[in-house]
Amino acid sequence: MSNTTEATFEGNIEARLLSQDWDAVPASSYDRDLGLFPEEVIAFVQESQPKAWDTLVARHGGEATARQRFLKVVADAIDHRGTISVLRGTVKDSGVTVRMCWFKPANTLAPELLERYAANRLAVVRQLHHSESNPADSLDLVLVVNGIPVATAELKNPLTGQGLEQAMAQYRTDRNPHDKIFAKRTLVHFAVDPHQVAMTTKLARQDTRFLPFNQGSAGPGSPGSAGNPANNGYQSAYLWEQVWDRDAWLELLGNFIHTESGRVLFPRFHQWHAVRSILAATYADGAGVDRLIQHSAGSGKSNTIAWTAHSLSRLHDATDQPIFDKIVVITDRRVLDRQLQDTVAGLDHTPGTIVRVDQHSSQLKEALEGNAARIIITTLQKFPVVAKIAAEEAAEGEAKGVAGRSFAVIVDEAHSSTTGDAVKQLKTVLSSGEGALEEAEAVEAAAEAADEPDDVLLESARKRGKQKNLSFFAFTATPKPKTLETFGQAGPDGIKQPFHTYSMRQAIDEGFILDVLANYTTYATYYKLATASPRVDPELDSSKGRAALARFASLHPYMMDAKAEVIVEHFRQKTAHKIDGHAKAMVVTRSRLHAVRTQAAIQEYIQRKGYDQGPHPLRALVAFSGTVTDPDAPELAYTESMLNGFPESQLPKRFREDFQVLVVAEKYQTGFDEPLLHTMYVDKKLSGVKAVQTLSRLNRTHPGKQDTFVLDFANTAEEIQAAFEPFYEQSLAQPTDPNVLYTMEHDLMSAGVLAVDELTAATKALLSNEPAEQPVIYANLHPAVGRFLALEEEDQAEFRASLTHFCRAYAFVAQVMPWPDADLERLFLYGKLLLHELPALDSDPMPQLSQSVQLTHLRLAVTGEGGIALAASEEPGSALPGEGKGTATDPVLDKLSALIEVMNEKYGADLGEADKVWIDQQRTVVMEDDEMAVVALHNDRNQYQLVLEEKVKELLLERHEKNGELFSQFFANPDFQQMLLGYLGGTYDEFRRRAS
Repeated sequence: MSNTTEATFEGNIEARLLSQDWDAVPASSYDRDLGLFPEEVIAFVQESQPKAWDTLVARHGGEATARQRFLKVVADAIDHRGTISVLRGTVKDSGVTVRMCWFKPANTLAPELLERYAANRLAVVRQLHHSESNPADSLDLVLVVNGIPVATAELKNPLTGQGLEQAMAQYRTDRNPHDKIFAKRTLVHFAVDPHQVAMTTKLARQDTRFLPFNQGSAGPGSPGSAGNPANNGYQSAYLWEQVWDRDAWLELLGNFIHTESGRVLFPRFHQWHAVRSILAATYADGAGVDRLIQHSAGSGKSNTIAWTAHSLSRLHDATDQPIFDKIVVITDRRVLDRQLQDTVAGLDHTPGTIVRVDQHSSQLKEALEGNAARIIITTLQKFPVVAKIAAEEAAEGEAKGVAGRSFAVIVDEAHSSTTGDAVKQLKTVLSSGEGALEEAEAVEAAAEAADEPDDVLLESARKRGKQKNLSFFAFTATPKPKTLETFGQAGPDGIKQPFHTYSMRQAIDEGFILDVLANYTTYATYYKLATASPRVDPELDSSKGRAALARFASLHPYMMDAKAEVIVEHFRQKTAHKIDGHAKAMVVTRSRLHAVRTQAAIQEYIQRKGYDQGPHPLRALVAFSGTVTDPDAPELAYTESMLNGFPESQLPKRFREDFQVLVVAEKYQTGFDEPLLHTMYVDKKLSGVKAVQTLSRLNRTHPGKQDTFVLDFANTAEEIQAAFEPFYEQSLAQPTDPNVLYTMEHDLMSAGVLAVDELTAATKALLSNEPAEQPVIYANLHPAVGRFLALEEEDQAEFRASLTHFCRAYAFVAQVMPWPDADLERLFLYGKLLLHELPALDSDPMPQLSQSVQLTHLRLAVTGEGGIALAASEEPGSALPGEGKGTATDPVLDKLSALIEVMNEKYGADLGEADKVWIDQQRTVVMEDDEMAVVALHNDRNQYQLVLEEKVKELLLERHEKNGELFSQFFANPDFQQMLLGYLGGTYDEFRRRAS
């Protein structure tokens, strides 16, 4: 039937484009040598620039020669400069300048420019035989602008048994990347079926990487998952109805596509849609309206900001007046985000149009007051100086100011570290009208009293209200309630929401980022404390005392050693081989001192085990700001560069190239994009936005990176779940209970699909790594596929779900603990292979206390493991919980001993003799000493006690660095010394009992 064919799909797309002022051009008119459609090129020049064409004809002595030579000039220019440069610029032939594309002017003040814009020739070509290497090869659709092919599309129709995957495969296997149309002409390639769209900007055979180009299941700009919403026709129709719309397509070519180092940057759908939505809303509302754009980390936010800035700088209202006089892009990093700068600057090369202010504040003042600069990229920290300069000029009667001007302020809030003074000065500099300075100062006073310094920017905007000349466009992946209240849009129910959303859920579903909660293990730390001297029992503030005791325990050498062992051994066994052996790990600590001691403990453990030797030595770096002094060694001052052995600026590069583990304290917890980062060890309480930002360091994709892992010493799964849910839109993974693996195995083996001998043969062939064994693998998969197909549809779905669940669960369990069960391993390996072979179903979803306290017991234990399942939070957050009053109570005083008892009940209830440390370790050392055994057997107790005292002193001197607190207590505290020797004196009787 003709209405089920791919040709019908192709024809319907063409028909729609023709209705949108595109033309149909015959495929036979393509010149493979030139890589152009000659008739279209000449017709465009003749119609849009007739005088230039007449001059070329005259200078070349005739039209035929003019055609031949001009076409070669155009082809050579594209070969040399690239398609986008030629389209946006000009070519010269014999002294005649010709523009190859006219983009829509920002206003209607020059009617001749609108006429030339209308003269652009957009054409669609079907079944183009494009290839020099294979003349029979043809492309389903080619989009042409003024005779230059700019995009290709492969279409597939599931009604004939093919879909998106086959379209992508055709590009990878059947298309020669070296053909001129791919290598030198077109900018983007679309794989399309009636349901989904994917795109790539570079063909590289099997290495071609396609990215989803879908709206999202809930529609563009709304929270949802991957895919497209259902409609009454083609779900992918937005591609040719919206993106390929004549005006939209020319705008995309003129304002979006960016090239750098030969690489074409084409916007993802959510980026393109966000920018166009911002423009449409701003055109309708004018200046003075704030908007919040919530785009997931890893979604290309810097590029979206760049495109927004460039587009807003050209936006005029209905009276042809610019809506904004200047666009100010604010990054809160003191060292400007170079990627952001370069992307913005790469869109417009007009001298002086874009100003980067990263040197002197006077440069910022000049840019704000001058007329040339349209886009200003700067840091928030520059504005206080500008305000000071402006105030001094005003006092002298020389002020120019910015009164009467309107500004769009684009704020990259991803790593908010703004200061109240800087925000106040930004408002002071950019606000118009009388009393701006006084009002800004009042806002600053309120902001300084706020509970979170990071929220000063939001507090300032909220207190000051809307400014008619000032629009904020705030970009963030993790909007807090204050952010939403300040910049969000009110829905029908009055609840504030982002203007545009690209959710973490959708980003994960589409493969732009990885799910950092899929493999999550929590550890609990159990310990007991004791007072070093019962006669010294000071009173402490209860809350501060408990915090100090917890800090003491966390910094204890035995605690450091225990965690270092867990970290290093886990990394070696479960992480080191990931990402083709290049995987990295980050250790997140609770303070700079913790970072220093943690790195030292890790390095010491590595050296003790010899892991720093061999062809792949294991090494750890540390990152923190400023100088750290260790209370146990106050004469030393540590800096990051001193401990690492090289300047701070080199750390990202050295970490990527030479080191595997990075221990951090605040630094690098946000804003650090290292795709090789696979595993994170968390030893710090995380909550809210900080939890999401920290763990999101793992979510960047990289070739060979298939998963991530988090081992958390400090937080529960429920706490992390509560932190993430406000920023996610659905449950991301089912929690995995390792105890159900055997139940799952039984169910799978009883389903009538799997056979033990086939599992054995296939996995044996797989593990042989012999290419010749590949047929054996397939031979032992095919029978299972056949038995699967013989099942009822409901049973097929159940089996597939069970097998998928088992493979995910086992993959996780294998990461966190050894499993000696060969049957489970075999089922896992075979199951992964079988899932690839099973036919897809239509329903498949795409105070420093070291002198007063001692640690007596310690144990680390796994408390939770599996994926943390998330659900969209339906409860709106409160910008000011408790009406902003907080709590104010008088300190409660308690005895140190009582606080220790409380801490022991909380952290050591289940500890026993096996978990004792320090003193018991000394007892073990004494009992293993043959010399002491001889002394005990041949001397009385008094003589033994004298020798024991000298032995203990000797042991403590040997282990001074390890047992600093015990050393100090023994030699400085007679009561403690007597207690310890009395306790260890019991070894005399034990030696004698052992001998008898």
